[in-house]
Amino acid sequence: MSLDMETPLANQARRGAFALIRDALTGRHEDFTSGSVRQAIVLLAIPMVLEMMMESVFAVADIFFVSSLGPDAVAAVGLTEASVTLLFAVAVGLSMATTAMVARRIGERDSEGAATAAVQALWIGLGVSLLVGAVGIFFAPDVLRLMGAEQRVIDGGVGYTRVILGGSLTITFLFLINAIFRGAGDAALSMRVLWIANGINLVLDPCLIFGVGPFPELGVTGAAVATTIGRGTGVLVQLWCLFGGAGRIRVSLESLRAVPAVMLRLARLSMGGIMQFLISTSSWIGLVRIVSSFGSDPVAGYTIAIRVVMFTILPAWGLSNAAATLVGQSLGAGKPDRAEATVWQAARYNIAFLVAVGIGFYFGAPHILALFTDDAVVAGYGIACLRALAFGYPLYGLGMIMVQAFNGAGDTDTPTVINFFCFWMFQIPLAYTLAHKVHLGPQGVFWAVVIAESVMTVVAVLVFRRGKWKNKVV
Repeated sequence: MSLDMETPLANQARRGAFALIRDALTGRHEDFTSGSVRQAIVLLAIPMVLEMMMESVFAVADIFFVSSLGPDAVAAVGLTEASVTLLFAVAVGLSMATTAMVARRIGERDSEGAATAAVQALWIGLGVSLLVGAVGIFFAPDVLRLMGAEQRVIDGGVGYTRVILGGSLTITFLFLINAIFRGAGDAALSMRVLWIANGINLVLDPCLIFGVGPFPELGVTGAAVATTIGRGTGVLVQLWCLFGGAGRIRVSLESLRAVPAVMLRLARLSMGGIMQFLISTSSWIGLVRIVSSFGSDPVAGYTIAIRVVMFTILPAWGLSNAAATLVGQSLGAGKPDRAEATVWQAARYNIAFLVAVGIGFYFGAPHILALFTDDAVVAGYGIACLRALAFGYPLYGLGMIMVQAFNGAGDTDTPTVINFFCFWMFQIPLAYTLAHKVHLGPQGVFWAVVIAESVMTVVAVLVFRRGKWKNKVV
């Protein structure tokens, strides 16, 4: 009898779950400042997770196809990506500020204010992109030389660098307009834009690199052309949606005027996000430098492990971005308690996900490393790294949500200060001490990461509980 009664309920629950996923992927218009917090998180998190995964496809696709051209071509791609770090830092930082400001205006039901904030972000992005693009077009060989490229790498890769840097506008706008959509709650729109951009890139990459059919054989430069066309097409779709009113936010011609006060506020907010990106990037470089003192095998193992980690935590970043949007909109609607409830609920989901990932890493590390290398020594270091990091995943899941909650509230300074002390002032010295003074070798670096991330999370939770972020004016 009980089974007969439970079956319709189970079927109804399944239908409800499928309907929720469908709504998340199609972008059902929803007021995220009211109703179920859990449902709001799911509706935003699913497309944001898929968006984050699409973000990583560009670099992976280029390396996959270019690798057949030889190490010099791969070096050109890698060095160009490294030179674009500053542009990515600006794009990421400005995106954080844009999402926070747009989300706050949407929560306030101020659609005109949201459009104004969106346009000011695009004006800033345009200025930065034109500057970087000019440097790339006219000084591409010098950029590669500054990055330490040998002459043969410069000769073969200058075209790639010139096209990627010259097309900086496509990188910046792709980031910024998707940040606008996320702030407005249009996560599904951001996701679909990246599907289109990546699809075009994946088709054009082999065609332009190897000269398939009627396409010219451009070698490594073809990868840059394909990527820029893919991103550029994505930007055109974004602009059509933004000005055509296909999403929750619409920009009119009247909104195109420059508003210096809003522009300065955005620039101020973005500085925190830029510094967060640069601090985390530079601290990673510092850790690699410490590991490298023990030879190339530990560096190879550590690099593989970190690449695996960064890919597997993309869903966690998507969930964190969803929390940031909901925090901004809830504060704009004058509902700080809902904003806080959203953070704790998202944290529970994130912790559960990363605990599962951590368990998989601990027990499956040998199988994971076997996919990337058959060198037993390199694999040993990679396994040790994955297993050490697995112990920090529960707290790391909480910490990611906390950091993005601050950013979503427009308080980009707090996570910047926390990151500075926990990464630069604590993690790097601790890694060196454990590796060289305590004689743990590379293992000391792995455990320093776990300890520093855990300390960062504890500090972030304590600061979050004080609640000053609720009163942040954006």
